[in-house]
Amino acid sequence: MTRRVFLALLAVYFGLPLLAALLYSVATRWTDTALPDGYTLSHWVSVFTKPDVMAALGRSLVLSAVVVAIDVLLVVPAAYWSVVHNPRIGSVVQTIAVIPFAVPWVVVGAGIQLVTKSVAPALFGTFWLLAASTAAIAFPFMYRAVESSLLAAGAVQLSEAAATCGANPAQALVRVIFPVIRNGVVSGSLLVIATAMNEFALAKILVGVSYETLPLWSARQFVSRTLGDPNALAVVTIFTFGLLFALSALVVWLGRGRVSASMAAITKDASS
Repeated sequence: MTRRVFLALLAVYFGLPLLAALLYSVATRWTDTALPDGYTLSHWVSVFTKPDVMAALGRSLVLSAVVVAIDVLLVVPAAYWSVVHNPRIGSVVQTIAVIPFAVPWVVVGAGIQLVTKSVAPALFGTFWLLAASTAAIAFPFMYRAVESSLLAAGAVQLSEAAATCGANPAQALVRVIFPVIRNGVVSGSLLVIATAMNEFALAKILVGVSYETLPLWSARQFVSRTLGDPNALAVVTIFTFGLLFALSALVVWLGRGRVSASMAAITKDASS
């Protein structure tokens, strides 16, 4: 009974803001009543015909894709080497992974700004600086997911079996380990996408209006008293949440049973 009450309170706590944003995104007018005075889908239609909204959405999607690619290429081999070949550096990597949580991202952005302006001023304000900085603060999400998948899959034993069959570490990672930890990589990628899609501080400090992402567009709508459109802001909020939720549900649906099947196939090949 206590568990149900707690879950109900948790659902209300997280659900009410989303419900309010959803209602506001379809409200014709909402003043001093508990519910909107009327409902319309015109806000949804108009938002996705605005060039600035579509441009900001496209920039955020491109940023997310690049950040995911950077983190996958850097984190997966590092996590594999840490777990399988050099477990002693695991504590060092885990300590580094805590830094983005311990230091506010505004401070991280300010530090990157100062260093970049002194060392490489031509890089400041560019997309690649934003992508590299976002990948740096998002890498703990990828690392935790990949490390957990490696430990759960028995990466050490699988690597030893692959080495017995004549595979070098690179071949073992690509052909044996990666298929087993694929779901972990995808789960980490979703967390990285969520971070990149919603990161405001770094984008504001490092690129500003030169590369207006969706969070920067939302902030502009929120603070502008003349050009702001609160209904459009509600639409974008619900759309972003729905997009990330749909991606998460798709990953869960596609990944059912794949890890077990992959491990069974690999074990069969190793034994034969």
